[in-house]
Amino acid sequence: MERVPTLFLKITVVLIALPIVALCLVGLPTFAIRAADYFPAYWLYPALAGLYASAVPYFAALYQAFRLLNLIDAKMAFSPVSVAAIRKIKRYAIAISALYAASTPFLYFLAEADDAPGLLVLDLAIAFASIVIAVFAAVLEKLLQAAIAIKSEHDLTI
Repeated sequence: MERVPTLFLKITVVLIALPIVALCLVGLPTFAIRAADYFPAYWLYPALAGLYASAVPYFAALYQAFRLLNLIDAKMAFSPVSVAAIRKIKRYAIAISALYAASTPFLYFLAEADDAPGLLVLDLAIAFASIVIAVFAAVLEKLLQAAIAIKSEHDLTI
């Protein structure tokens, strides 16, 4: 019964990875094939490269989240290893935001040419969500470091 919440979160981590796998394997190649007839390569390829490149830190962050859940199951939530995992998640979120911010000009030209402002809004929403996750991870990292310091001080007094 103790592991049910972390099991649910592990399943959730796997489930949120599946749409990105499908997007990388099916969605973006299909989009690239269809869009190649309408947009110049110097707009399309940098945008696609940014989208594909953002999948790497996304999956790395999901791996760190899965690792953090395993640490919680092993009753090692208040350890330097968990702080390192949260720090990595923060860095990966910053990397995702930076990649989406870097691809924004290219997506702007694609959205402008196709008269699809929703594409740009989606890009900026993902960049903003990544920044929010990075800030939350930074706060959680500091909180966890303070808890570890209190725990170690308490262990020394006993």
